[in-house]
Amino acid sequence: MNVEIGSYEAKTKLPELLRGVQAGNRYTITLRGEAVADLVPAEGRKDAAAAVEAMREFMRSAPPVKGVDLKALIEAGRA
Repeated sequence: MNVEIGSYEAKTKLPELLRGVQAGNRYTITLRGEAVADLVPAEGRKDAAAAVEAMREFMRSAPPVKGVDLKALIEAGRA
């Protein structure tokens, strides 16, 4: 279920909207009648956690890079 709701009403009824989102509802927040944001249930959190763990595993298993001066790269990035 997708319901349009004005930004002021969304601000004043946020806890109620969040309970609705937990129940599976979706809301489109409007500003002066124009859609600006969607309030939807969080999805893919498990996928994100799995991606972070895969990246950490890769970083642990990858051989160290030799011949790179990290301090010089940091300083170059500040220029």
